[in-house]
Amino acid sequence: MQRKNYNVIGVMSGTSLDGIDFAHIDITLKPTYSAVIRVAETVPYPDIWMQKLQNAVHNTADELVHINKEYTQYLGEAIHTFIEKNTIDKATIDAICSHGHTIIHQPDDGYTLQIGNLPEIAQITKCKVVCDFRVQDVTMGGQGAPLVPIGDQLLFSEYDYCLNLGGFANVSTQKDDQRIAYDICAVNTVLNVYAQKLGVAYDDEGAFAKAGTIHQPLLKELNALSFFKKSPPKSLGIEWVHQEIFPLIETYDLDPQDVLATCTEHIALQLANQFAENSSVLITGGGVYNTFLIESVRRIKNIHVIIPSPDLVEFKEALVFGLLGVLRLEGENNCLASVTGAHKNHSSGVVYEYKRM
Repeated sequence: MQRKNYNVIGVMSGTSLDGIDFAHIDITLKPTYSAVIRVAETVPYPDIWMQKLQNAVHNTADELVHINKEYTQYLGEAIHTFIEKNTIDKATIDAICSHGHTIIHQPDDGYTLQIGNLPEIAQITKCKVVCDFRVQDVTMGGQGAPLVPIGDQLLFSEYDYCLNLGGFANVSTQKDDQRIAYDICAVNTVLNVYAQKLGVAYDDEGAFAKAGTIHQPLLKELNALSFFKKSPPKSLGIEWVHQEIFPLIETYDLDPQDVLATCTEHIALQLANQFAENSSVLITGGGVYNTFLIESVRRIKNIHVIIPSPDLVEFKEALVFGLLGVLRLEGENNCLASVTGAHKNHSSGVVYEYKRM
């Protein structure tokens, strides 16, 4: 008899490097899928880990092996701390469902790497772990991303579009009885870098961008990048930002505030291009708090913006990775070929059992 309820911990670390998201979730399975967040929090990275993760894209193969082991230990201990802090009974946890942290994402070359997904994580946490969701999809010819759209389809189907604004923007929608989804553009992976040049961690509410001046030649070049001409499925990795975005910006000698103004307008244009007029758009992710960016999108395209509760804004991805883990344990598809371009729908993720010594 199929189980109807799961009690899981969803864990997500995004490319914006704002920290590790943890969510303790109750998930109810079909015929009606639902998920409730019991407790959630984001644990910021200490400076040393921020630097390691920012620089890891440039690491050698041997260095990547080392940081993978080191990060698995760090992540496992962070999960354990979250469980202890919130007095969650480990005996009631069906699984920890963890994304890990993406270091390299080159699906067109058949490779993606999310660190923190080594078998040792089950021993550190003393729980069953479901993780490493992207690799199987890439081996099956897919992009390995985005993975959240299965959650959009099962949990948030009443909206025309589900938009996530994090390190990158990605969107999912229903088209011709299929879920389609794709990455749109870089967001906080770029904006945060130039906000930091102004002495702040991020551009709060888009205030610097709002006060800056849009540099039209840079805006035109950003919008002309070849990625934006590609049809889905398509996805982005941090290396694309280093190869395409930063070198282009640095060809101009601009004040960081004007870079923020220009990049925010670029992002708003790329986002608005995805939506039909008068459509409903559920927006989650840290970019929701960039009110100037949201206002800019609405200026360009007449859409109905829905911003949910703070828990869903900040922890939707952790929640959906909890769902992905449950679907994997149930043997249900959690990767959609229509989204990633894989050869077929499939159930992805590696399961590690805790082995009592």
